[in-house]
Amino acid sequence: MGTPEFAVASLEALLHAGCTVVGVITAPDKPAGRGMELQQSPVKKYAVQKGLPVLQPEKLKNPDFLNALRSLKADLQVCVAFRMLPEIVWNMPPMGTINLHGSLLPQYRGAAPINWAVINGEKETGVTTFRLQHEIDTGNILLQESFPIGTEDTAGTVHDTMKKTGSQLLVKTIKGIADGTITETPQIIPAGASVHHAPKLFTETCLISFNKPVEQVYNLVRGLSPYPGAFTYLNGKKLKIFKAVVGQLHPDEDPGEYKTDGKTFLAFACADGYLYLKEVQLEGKKKMLIDDFLRGYQFK
Repeated sequence: MGTPEFAVASLEALLHAGCTVVGVITAPDKPAGRGMELQQSPVKKYAVQKGLPVLQPEKLKNPDFLNALRSLKADLQVCVAFRMLPEIVWNMPPMGTINLHGSLLPQYRGAAPINWAVINGEKETGVTTFRLQHEIDTGNILLQESFPIGTEDTAGTVHDTMKKTGSQLLVKTIKGIADGTITETPQIIPAGASVHHAPKLFTETCLISFNKPVEQVYNLVRGLSPYPGAFTYLNGKKLKIFKAVVGQLHPDEDPGEYKTDGKTFLAFACADGYLYLKEVQLEGKKKMLIDDFLRGYQFK
């Protein structure tokens, strides 16, 4: 069960490991692009290429879908970047349903664990396989694997690392379940421990507040790159920032004001330093390196 590109790596790994995938459940085709033509999810495209049966329910409690799901007679269901499942679905197979989550649970439960780990300046993250139960991302942990987050990593680079690491951990998990070598561990949060959450990203999440320390602003840019993109406004137009570097020189300008030579650099003042922009996209324009952007932009 999965929809985006992230889930394709796991499906591919299961097939390469010799698992018998009896069916694939993914999102319905959706209209997209200028022509609003129906687009298949990345998981559906891959499944069709491999000749796998595909189910695309609008509603997960639809009786026709539930009957079709039962008819697959799966021993185990695997959920990767799909959607919240009702109990009638996750409790259907004799071996239950397992999920691959993009964090070291119980840290960063929620919809956007990769983004929030980078936004919060974490030096490490990882992947967790766990059993689904009623409350989201709270089931017993099966396996975990961690990896470092570099100071220049973005949500995009962490996503790509996690995609591969997670697919390998998923195969290891399924083999462990099959041969009975995995011990489930309840998620326990020690009293007084700090737990970070990973809620869905909204537009207000992406709006930069330059009143904050420059490192925090830099981490926000990294954590929202390449999508959905942190942004500010330049002369009334939305300016997305995808790459930047930190300048430690204490700013002369007030937070949010900018300085530029009009040719090679554009920097916004933060609370304790400058954020030097390296890759941007002005509203209505394409993504550009800062030199290219400055060559064509007229400052008021």
